[in-house]
Amino acid sequence: MNATLTADIARFRRTNPQIFTRPLHERLRTWGLWLAFLAILAFGLWWIDASPMRIVNGLNKLGLLVTLMIPPWPGDGLWDYTYAMFETLAMAFLGTLIAFVVALPLGFLGAKNIAPNWLFHFGLRRFFDAFRGIDGLVWALIFVSAVGLGPFAGVLAIAVGDVMVFGKLFAEAIENVDNKPVDGVRASGGDNIHVVRLGVFPQVFPVMMSHVLYFFESNVRSATILGIVGAGGIGLQLSDRIRINNWQEAAFIILMILVTVAIIDAISRRIRARLI
Repeated sequence: MNATLTADIARFRRTNPQIFTRPLHERLRTWGLWLAFLAILAFGLWWIDASPMRIVNGLNKLGLLVTLMIPPWPGDGLWDYTYAMFETLAMAFLGTLIAFVVALPLGFLGAKNIAPNWLFHFGLRRFFDAFRGIDGLVWALIFVSAVGLGPFAGVLAIAVGDVMVFGKLFAEAIENVDNKPVDGVRASGGDNIHVVRLGVFPQVFPVMMSHVLYFFESNVRSATILGIVGAGGIGLQLSDRIRINNWQEAAFIILMILVTVAIIDAISRRIRARLI
């Protein structure tokens, strides 16, 4: 049977060579794209001075740092690290919650089927795009300068950074709702508020909550980075330990962050699975 199948495949290849043999111009174009990609990659590595010797030296120093981190040890700062970890979680939670509350009406206003005015819709979407282009770390630096050091600056940075992303995601979810429940509410005599509350919101709420939970996971990691620039939390503790070369305590803080993020990820994944 295998011999018969092999013979049939060989016969098919002979009778349909165009399937297995690409035209010459397509092969040249593919090779040209690969060569261009490799040339750009080589130029980029040369531009940043990524020499093999530099990489080897960096790996040697990295191995030394890993050796200094073993064993991870909290020293006398276990309570301080635990408090800072809870502070980071609070920053991520409050920032995400504020972003959700502010973005909820913006999402409805940015949806074509809710606000059909083309000019208003276009302007609001471009407003979302403009602010989404600013990274959360930049917002943290701005708010640290504006309101001072501490977790309040981190909460504001997370909230402002996420509002525009939530607004765009919520608007897209609202635009893709099933129109049958909407038509049913209108046929029952409902006004626009009833349509939104009974026909649209029940459909998009699980999707919205899935986005919020996912961003909360991401914001826990982001809050760590924001702490390094002065926004408080566990990131500030980590930055201080690295600055004074206390690598054992730095390793302990990194393990705390990894365990916390893993726990939040597992809980959030189960909640999202139930919602959708």
